[in-house]
Order: sequence, then structure tokens, then C-alpha cells
Amino acid sequence: MSTNTTSSTPSSTPSSLTSPTSLTSPSSLTSTEASAESSVDVSPASAAAVSVAPPATASPAGFRGPGAVPGSAEPVAAPAGPRPGRLIHNEATTEIPVHLLFRDDPAPAPVPLRPAVVTRRQGAGEAPGAARPRTRRPVNARPRPVPSVDPELTERPARVLPGAAGVAAGLCGVAGCAATSWWAGLVPPLAAEAFALPVHAGAGLGPAQWAAYAAAGALGMFGFGGLARGRTGRAWVLGLFGRYRGTVRRTGLMWVNPLLLRRRVDVRLRHWRSEPMPAADGNGVALRAVTLVVWRVRDTVRATLGVEDHETYLRECVEAALARVPVEPLGTVRSSADVAGDTLTRLVAADAAPVGLEVFSVRPVRVEYAPEVAAAMHRRRIAALDAAQRASVLTSVVDSVEDTVTRLTMRGLVELDDYERKVLVKDLTVAFCAGRGDTGA
Repeated sequence: MSTNTTSSTPSSTPSSLTSPTSLTSPSSLTSTEASAESSVDVSPASAAAVSVAPPATASPAGFRGPGAVPGSAEPVAAPAGPRPGRLIHNEATTEIPVHLLFRDDPAPAPVPLRPAVVTRRQGAGEAPGAARPRTRRPVNARPRPVPSVDPELTERPARVLPGAAGVAAGLCGVAGCAATSWWAGLVPPLAAEAFALPVHAGAGLGPAQWAAYAAAGALGMFGFGGLARGRTGRAWVLGLFGRYRGTVRRTGLMWVNPLLLRRRVDVRLRHWRSEPMPAADGNGVALRAVTLVVWRVRDTVRATLGVEDHETYLRECVEAALARVPVEPLGTVRSSADVAGDTLTRLVAADAAPVGLEVFSVRPVRVEYAPEVAAAMHRRRIAALDAAQRASVLTSVVDSVEDTVTRLTMRGLVELDDYERKVLVKDLTVAFCAGRGDTGA
């Protein structure tokens, strides 16, 4: 009696699993990775942080991975170890791990990425080790220091008395001198009779008489010597032994201490026409500009004591502003002249304010080229005007020809082919240009 025993071992392996074309072999995978290594930059930092795990699916029976034991039917997993990371470096992208492009893992291991570095491409014909040009970083311009004046130099009114007080003091001094002379017996008899003075023998010139003379004379000198007349538009800056004692802006007769040093200051609105000063236009061409400055003294003490000569200081401020602001010749562009005038006014006013000067306007009234470039710039300006005139004439002629041809064609008066159109345009252009030339002549 025979019994048929069936074997549970599979008879054959599917061809699709054992075929070298359907499943990538280790050797082909190794060759592919080797070619990728030759064309891809490898980052050492990322290589240490990347680890590749084997696929989670079971391999077929006929497939033996790189970790399989020879002669065994069971697949053996490849040893898990650090796998060198392969990164693609590009100046326009970040670092991309190459092995992530060829895996189907749902959760790949995180790879620390370094920030991308964008470098300059090497130009054609440039040596590999050639030095690269360095760009200079923009340096923030430091603000220009503003001139400062002693804060104690602030205008304040001075103490003065009405002129009547000075006159009275002077008359008292004269009267005291006359009385002392009568006391000393020095009045002539004729004067005594004229003034009906009582007869007095006189005590002579003693110490008391000399003291009375000194007191009366000092009173008269202080009374008459301190009289002053204030005028409209004028002011006095008073000082005593080098110290500022106040400013007098009053008008009329007044009494000022005669011991004080007086400095007269003109506080009226003034205008100053400068001499030709060096300047430049927007292209750096040398110019000579004459400016008209309207100004006045606002703080008398700063204008007098804060600077040696405020008029010279104002002249230097105008010259410095002309060196910083481009000025165009008059008659070219009106808006540029207005802008230049406003800029000059702002700069000069800012520089003159610390010394007590108030600037209302700084306007160029005459701008001409410097003598060394005047002839060349004159020829250049004439050439520019000639070119502008020619361009205007040509534009007008072209518009006239176009209008004429368009009207003839649109109204159906003539039918022109390309050659006839070209001939008509040529003839019309010559005719219009000749007519323009005759009119201009």
C-alpha cells in the first residue's frame, strides 16, 4: 500500500522575484550609489548624523540581500550602521540629502541642515585662485557738528535812565562848581554883580574846596557824559571790564553809564550782494555765482561777542553752502534754480543761527561759467540748442509726412504699393525739409 505524500515546500520561486530586471541587486545598487558619490558632494557633518534603516517588508525567498548568509533560505537584515550622507550643494537651493530621494520610508531620520552659502560664479578666463573683488560696506555719514556758543551769551535789556535824569545831574554838577567857586572867593566881581550874589570875602582854596570841586565835577561829567541818543534800527551792546551788561534797543534821549563800553549794532533788515564766488553745477563744471542774501541780526550779544565779525562769518557760510549745493546757470531750468535757492537758504540759516543771525533768503542772481571753461561750455550749449532744434524740425516733418500719407490712403484718393509709398514718403520729406529750411533762412 503506497501513500502519496505531498511536500509543503514551494516547488518554484516566482520568476518576477528572481529576475534580475525586476528587483535591484546589491551590486547594481552599489554601482548606482558609487556613481552618485562621484557627482555629489558629501558633507562630513551630515554623514555622521544620517543612518539608513532596511526596508520593513520581507524579501522574497529567492532574494538575498547584502546581509544574507550563504546557504540559508531566510533573509537576513543588513546591519544597521552609519551610512555616509550625500548632499547636493547648490548656490540657489539648500542642502538636500540624496538618500531621501531613493527611499520609501514614511518617517525618515531627521538630518541637520546647514544654512546654504551662496557664492559668486567663476567668470570665464578667471584663474581659480584669483582674488575676488571686495565690496565696500556703506559707511553712515556722521552728522556735521553744529557750532555752539556760550549759553550765557543771551540778549537781555540793559538798565538805563531817561535822558532828563542825566541832564539834571549835569546841571547839578555845574551848579556845584559855581557854588564852590563863590565859597572860595574866586567869582569875579562883575559876575557876582550880574548874578546878584552876596559879597563874600572867600576862604580860599583849601582841602574842602578841592573836594567840593571834585564832587561837583564828577557829577557834571557823569550827568552829561552818560547822555545818549537811541536810533530806530540801532542797538548798543554794553560791557563793563569785559563782561556783558545788557543791550539797549530804546530810542530817544537816555542816560547810560559812561563807564560801560558801547558797541553799536545794526538790527535792521539788510541785504548783501556777494562778489562772484566759486560754485559748480550738477556735472561738476566750475561756475561763478553771485548771490543776494537777505538777513538781519536777531541776537545782538551773540552777533557781537559770539563771533569776531558776523558779516565775515555770514560771507564764509554762503561760500561754504555754494560749495555743497549744485547751481545751474540761470535760464536753463527754473525749478532747479528755485530748489538751489531753497537749499542754500536752509543751509546758511542753519549755520548762522548759532551766532544770532536770521537769514531769510539766499538766491543766486547771476551764474556764469568760470573763465577757464566758459568758451568750451558756450560751444557745447550752442551745439545742444542746435541738436534740439534739428530734432524738433525732424519730428515735425515726420508727423506731417505721416499725416499726409494716411489721409491720402484712408480717403481712397490713391492706391499705393510698397514701392510707391516709399517714393512718396521720400519726396514729401524732401519737400517739407526744404520748406522748413527756406522759412528759417
